Amino acid sequence: MNPKLPPSQASRRVFLRHAGAMSLLAGAGAPMALNLLAAGSAAAADATDYKAVVCLFLFGGNDAYNMVLPTDAASWQAYSATRNQAPDSIALLAPGVVANAGAAVGSPARLGGVLPISPLDAAGLNSGRGFALHPLMGSLQTLFDTDRRLAIVPNIGPLIRPTTKDQYRLSTHPKPARLFSHNDQQNTWQALAAEGATRGWGGRMGDALAAMNTRTVFTAVSASGNAVWLAGQDVRQYQVSSAGALRMGADTNGLIYSSAEVNAALARIASRSRGGHVLESDLAAVTARAIDAEVTLRAALKPASDPAFGTAPASGAYSANNDPKLRYLNPLTGAQASNSLAQQLQVVARMIDASLTGATGARRQVFFVSMGGFDSHDLQNRNHADLMARLSHAMTYFDTALGALGARSHVTTFTASDFGRTFTSNGDGTDHGWGSHHFVMGGAVKGGDLYGRFPTLGAKNANNNNFDSSPDQLGNGALLPEVSVDQLGATLGRWLGVSDSALADIFPNLAQFDAARRDLGFFA
Repeated sequence: MNPKLPPSQASRRVFLRHAGAMSLLAGAGAPMALNLLAAGSAAAADATDYKAVVCLFLFGGNDAYNMVLPTDAASWQAYSATRNQAPDSIALLAPGVVANAGAAVGSPARLGGVLPISPLDAAGLNSGRGFALHPLMGSLQTLFDTDRRLAIVPNIGPLIRPTTKDQYRLSTHPKPARLFSHNDQQNTWQALAAEGATRGWGGRMGDALAAMNTRTVFTAVSASGNAVWLAGQDVRQYQVSSAGALRMGADTNGLIYSSAEVNAALARIASRSRGGHVLESDLAAVTARAIDAEVTLRAALKPASDPAFGTAPASGAYSANNDPKLRYLNPLTGAQASNSLAQQLQVVARMIDASLTGATGARRQVFFVSMGGFDSHDLQNRNHADLMARLSHAMTYFDTALGALGARSHVTTFTASDFGRTFTSNGDGTDHGWGSHHFVMGGAVKGGDLYGRFPTLGAKNANNNNFDSSPDQLGNGALLPEVSVDQLGATLGRWLGVSDSALADIFPNLAQFDAARRDLGFFA
């Protein structure tokens, strides 16, 4: 986006750039392509509502086997037999087991039994099975069972086409590149290709919807640094800190040395290109965009201490680290601690509030937040318990903040991660897997259910390295995904308002899946 263009011209430029690209198509297909683009843009121009999707990425590969668990007799027997391994069992305890406060910190006994949930099973895919959440996810248990704003997508991961265990063993069957690699699978989840891909499906959805925003700079926003998921062809991600907009030297009042003139001079110097070099010009444009955006957000964002987002201090300056709403009970120390994920979601909530009032000019937005520490090769009992407590607290905080804004039905949040983990233990941890279970949260979500068949848990074979009794588990019990990232992304994109033709372009593998399952059905 050219920062010198007025906001309305900037969004028009996005449309014209798309149209220009379409005009290069040769042959009879070109008029149809241009008609599809025009139809999509016309629909976007008529829309008056606000919607946002938030990607919550769990870096390192979350052990979903201990986050969402099947508790029917056969599944629980397989789970307990496999995960109750020496020297340090990572098998959580059955529902109803009372926590032992005297047990080792982070141990299953200290945590107590898993928390039962009661999926509606509207599709009849999981009849006769029981389910539960990690013992420290009590607030998400309520969101699932009582509030019905939380849904679960079981056994999801990157796929090129539906894949069985027999097909997985064939070298000729297409599979995602460089499976089980952190960097590659983080990229594949976010950009549908291994490390090196530069366009994410969140950003590409932003491309398709940017014409709805009078200020396209706020289309794709990260509260967690650079994220390939937000990178589009035309839309550039805009980064904020947990405190709000990133500033160039100015204070919260837009002053440097108590002077607005000094601030204005710095802005002119930093955003002006002195030569014709493309990198210099691009840097100047990015700087000008950042300065312009910061000025807008400075006026648009309510204080973090506003009752909708935080707690005003009794005295002194506001501190997110000390805000009771942004602190959780650390299961390892037994004390309240700051939650950086909740702080990221706080600034997202503040930006959503500004968009709902019209201050940002954005009617469609995609956001990215994240937390790390999920590569649990060792010390899993301690570390994973803390991660689950933080995740549950942060998601519940965000749901509460959106409720205070009356915005729950406008925002959908989903979790993602590099991959799941192995079913087997390596002693006191797990290794890299593939498929995983994930949450989808929001007021528009048909919560309280599982959207897909929950995998069958098997027993190790005689070689102690494979699960022949399960159609869903590979070596060491890693899950073979049944639901693809493309299906999840298309479902989210369709709710945002992305056209079917654009979804087919953004998610090229979608056509390989059953037409009835290209929308996972978790929206009301």
